[in-house]
Amino acid sequence: MVVGDGARATAPGEPDERTTMGRVGLSTDRLVRAGAELADEVGFDGVTVSALARRFDVKVASLYSHVRNSDDLRTRIALLALEELADRGDLALAGRAGKDALTALADVYRDYARAHPGRYAAAQLRLSPEAAAASAGPRHARMTRAVLRGYDLTEPDQTHAVRLLGSVFHGYVSLELGGGFSHSAPDTQETWTRVLDALDALLRNWPPRQY
Repeated sequence: MVVGDGARATAPGEPDERTTMGRVGLSTDRLVRAGAELADEVGFDGVTVSALARRFDVKVASLYSHVRNSDDLRTRIALLALEELADRGDLALAGRAGKDALTALADVYRDYARAHPGRYAAAQLRLSPEAAAASAGPRHARMTRAVLRGYDLTEPDQTHAVRLLGSVFHGYVSLELGGGFSHSAPDTQETWTRVLDALDALLRNWPPRQY
């Protein structure tokens, strides 16, 4: 029987939880990545510390030295998703401008959402001001503004355009993931292409202010 330092006594033949924890090699990074995988499998709303503990076959209390609670875990997954998306966006935009850049960035969001629906949902999580400032969120704004450098827009219209692109990208992707376009023609890829054509045309012919 193992007794000491306040630990629970372990019966003969029963694995010591500390040994189990060491064997699975848990760390904050590993837990967050496992949580991100779980989000893709069951949905972001289904990610909790309890669900993650079941995934590693350990007690919930064992995870609290790595994440504070389910909200902390979900925030960390959101930060991971934002960073992954930003990294993909930076790569996609390299050497591109104008419509090529617009299409490349739009496809990054759509492709990521289709491959990682739970992580994409996590990226929409509302963060605290402190977490948001330290996240990759500002990189996303910079990427969108980099796309808009290929169009003749000045402030405040550039900010209006940033918000427009975010609304269209996220709105289309969310509806598509939810099956909103599954029961009608034409194919969603054809519509996506035409939407980007329309955005490019709008950005090139931005309407003047009427006030």
